[in-house]
Amino acid sequence: MAKRKDASALRIATFNVNGIKTRLPHLLQWLAREQPDIACLQELKALDDAFPIAEIRDAGYGALWMGQRSWNGVAILARGMDPIESRRGLPGDKADTQSRYLEAAAHGVLVGCLYLPNGNPQPGPKFDYKLAWFDRFLKHAQHLLDAKQPVVLAGDYNVVPTDDLDIYDPKSWKKDALLQPESRERYRKLLAQGWTDALRTMHPGENIYTFWDYFRNHWPNNRGLRIDHLLLSEELAPKLRASDVDRWVRDLPSASDHAPTWVELAMSTPAKKATKKSIKKVAKKA
Repeated sequence: MAKRKDASALRIATFNVNGIKTRLPHLLQWLAREQPDIACLQELKALDDAFPIAEIRDAGYGALWMGQRSWNGVAILARGMDPIESRRGLPGDKADTQSRYLEAAAHGVLVGCLYLPNGNPQPGPKFDYKLAWFDRFLKHAQHLLDAKQPVVLAGDYNVVPTDDLDIYDPKSWKKDALLQPESRERYRKLLAQGWTDALRTMHPGENIYTFWDYFRNHWPNNRGLRIDHLLLSEELAPKLRASDVDRWVRDLPSASDHAPTWVELAMSTPAKKATKKSIKKVAKKA
């Protein structure tokens, strides 16, 4: 296994695998090459008992996961340890059974792994669900921020923040739920709470994408969208060292339409060994 170039930093990544069974070889190859300390996965598209925990443990990772048949599903992997679960499911609607949010502590930070609803077609019930889920997420995110703990909210947000830098050409996507004013307004509200968009902060004027669909040669022509985001709490934002996209994964045969997106934080050894008690108290107040 190759050593990561900067092993002193804490690397946290998000990766919509678009099917854990189909893309397991890609996932394992990526884990071996890039060695993220924490990896948040979305769209497992598998039940809990089909999660490949043996293979992931063999790769050096502990894991938590919440599956669902044929669609959705999220997981948190932690290198060299088992992540400590703090929340399973987004609060605010006990009737919501979709597997879209998982939260855990690992390596001194609290990580929220999310797969925000797509919302298409819109208008309609799927878009209404997207906005309602987003409103619940806004409330929970504010709670996490108020707790003054090191938190990362990582996942597929299904929101393209802007027309100018976050999408190759918005014209053909104007009716898509990912670009609707209501979706973007909620993302802006999230940032206004005090969260830092790591990828955009490190690439302020760059057209940088995390998703390329399977149609019309969008990947070879770099016609992408930025919908996978890592947001840092005020405690972590000053530690931001780097953030980027592992584009090589998208170029693999039969790849996911997303590429892993990551952030590196300059974390001291004491910070990495933050006590379980200080992290767990965030969940108890939710």
